[in-house]
Amino acid sequence: MITGKDLIQWGFKPGKWFPGAIADAQRMEGEGRSQDEIFAYLQTLTPVEMAPRTNALPFGIFLEPETEVERDNLGLVVEAMDALLRTPTVVSGVVMPDACPAGTIPVGGVVATRNAIHPGFHSADICCSMAITVFKRNDDPKKILDAAFDTTHFGPGGRKDQRGWAMPAEHSARFKANRFLSDIAPIGDSNLGTQGDGNHFLYVGHLRSTGQPAIVTHHGSRGPGAMHYKRGMAVARRHTAIVSPRTPPGVAWIEADTQDGRAYWEALQIIREWTKQNHFHIHDRIQAKGATPSFAGFSPDDDGRTLIPMNMSEPILIAGHTDKKAALGFSPHGAGRNMSRTRYLRDVIGTRDLRRGRQGRDERARHSLLAGHAGHLRTAGGL
Repeated sequence: MITGKDLIQWGFKPGKWFPGAIADAQRMEGEGRSQDEIFAYLQTLTPVEMAPRTNALPFGIFLEPETEVERDNLGLVVEAMDALLRTPTVVSGVVMPDACPAGTIPVGGVVATRNAIHPGFHSADICCSMAITVFKRNDDPKKILDAAFDTTHFGPGGRKDQRGWAMPAEHSARFKANRFLSDIAPIGDSNLGTQGDGNHFLYVGHLRSTGQPAIVTHHGSRGPGAMHYKRGMAVARRHTAIVSPRTPPGVAWIEADTQDGRAYWEALQIIREWTKQNHFHIHDRIQAKGATPSFAGFSPDDDGRTLIPMNMSEPILIAGHTDKKAALGFSPHGAGRNMSRTRYLRDVIGTRDLRRGRQGRDERARHSLLAGHAGHLRTAGGL
């Protein structure tokens, strides 16, 4: 019987691929295949290491600093992008005007890859997006806001009181049929109607053009997305440890044209649909942050428009797609910021406020900045 020692004698280098290769060799041996045939087959399984690039690829920058803080921010963003564009699967990149360093890829950083899905590039907050519902009736914004606070749930975690929130049966079935999501449908149910925390928000205001009241929500995939991301990272790290062991774990990838890749991509679409449903579940109950895709057909339900919020004192923009090739078809999150929220709290507000309990939390809320995203638009009746 062929063993690992035989493979080593044939010149193969041991590694994480060895157990599967030995099993295949023994199966072929049992089928009566010759050693030459087995050797030729094993050669096709030998991992070819994809080493990180020595130098980064060039990338576009749509950020023009004017102050010392902005120049410092750009330097950190460039440093992060330089490291990112050494990843062997990445083929191009660009920096949006609202970029700041945070996590695996800078906020406002965009990269294109070849046959690779990098969970670390989208992170746990999958499909962080916005949705707007415009009311035909001119209802009192205070009435709408009161209904919103009675409807949704802010902060971490799901709902303790389900109050009839549940995914449609068809969507729940799609969860159960996908191996990345099969056991987390209950989390999808418990997280419906929740906004989360951080820079996520529910906004009530008026359209400047018509004066009609509108609801805008901003959040991502909540618990279901976080679970999917965690599982995807585990698969990606196992794969990358074999094919590119010198690549940092944070930028690990899943090959898109494999079973794992196809299942993960399908799960991403299911999570995207869950997030869209979550937006409008909240909106329906009331009426009864990254770079933003801005190119035609980026999703099956794309209607040619992008939502871009500015800061707290400026309106939320409804813009047409740009399809700008130099920006890889993306637009900025919005007004953006030159640093992470943590650094802003530390350097601008000061650590003193962070120790002031409730008052400090209120201060942080007043200073938070919005992040904009591609979103969903519709018109509804009223309260």
